[in-house]
Amino acid sequence: MPFRAPHEMHKRRFSRNLGLGLVLAAFVALVFGLTIAKVSQDDFTVPQTEKGAGYGEDG
Repeated sequence: MPFRAPHEMHKRRFSRNLGLGLVLAAFVALVFGLTIAKVSQDDFTVPQTEKGAGYGEDG
């Protein structure tokens, strides 16, 4: 049983979805690259806090 030719509306929808998918993939790649660049810095250290600092204790 042969398939019918896709309607012109489906072709436009596919190209729109493809464009959106490429933009989404580029955004994910950008965030991933920035994360790798930040974590792989030589001077990356976990900030040290004093005991009780930032946990709602006064003084």
